Amino acid sequence: MAVNKQNHKSSSRLKLLLEKRHIWFAMLSIAAVLAVYPFVVMSSSSSAPEIVPPGGSHNGENVEQPIEFPHNTHVKDNGINCMYCHTYARRSKVAGIPPTSKCMGCHKVIATDKPRIQKLTEYWEQKSPPPWKKVHDVPDFVHFTHEKHLKRFVFDQDFPVENVKEVCAFCHGDVENMTVAHKVKPLNMGWCKTCHINNGGPGDCWACHK
Repeated sequence: MAVNKQNHKSSSRLKLLLEKRHIWFAMLSIAAVLAVYPFVVMSSSSSAPEIVPPGGSHNGENVEQPIEFPHNTHVKDNGINCMYCHTYARRSKVAGIPPTSKCMGCHKVIATDKPRIQKLTEYWEQKSPPPWKKVHDVPDFVHFTHEKHLKRFVFDQDFPVENVKEVCAFCHGDVENMTVAHKVKPLNMGWCKTCHINNGGPGDCWACHK
């Protein structure tokens, strides 16, 4: 009788241990899912799940431009790649503003009845580029280069170049749904530093301050 009671107790302890073990494994499974969840979500909208886009926002006055250039029409509606117009971004410090000749390559025949295009044509005929104003500016002592960032986030990871607007949006916001581009990210030191920490960027002061 004593042996049966002992066996029963041993069986109960074993059952309890297995139950705890199942609970422990379940908790570990949930923790693992939660740990990778942000990357899974990101990978559903991006081909580079290891990228952690910086947060933060900027509220300020918008910069007026000589012509209300509709980014949404070009990027969203017509699927024009950011680097088609901003040619220097992949090989220079600056992204570059497209020359008027590139704009007129299309607009000599496209949408010539639009007031924006008529104004653009006036600049073209006067042999004078529109006086575009810089929106995403940083102090002169900050060394930011588009080339290195595109290399890190696009070319080194085989990120689809046709989706480069997703990477551009990290700093420039959702430009494809804007008309005139406006600043939506802080672009301050703390913001840049957070992005470097999250994405393995250099922590040396001289990397950004020359």
